[in-house]
Amino acid sequence: MSGHSKWHNIQQRKGKQDAKRSSMFSKFSKAISVA
Repeated sequence: MSGHSKWHNIQQRKGKQDAKRSSMFSKFSKAISVA
């Protein structure tokens, strides 16, 4: 698991942005699947 800590730091930094993006994406995907 070399470089795991490095990725973890990057993931935490991007966490908030990715959370917003993923939540919006899930909403769109649900709407598409329902339609």
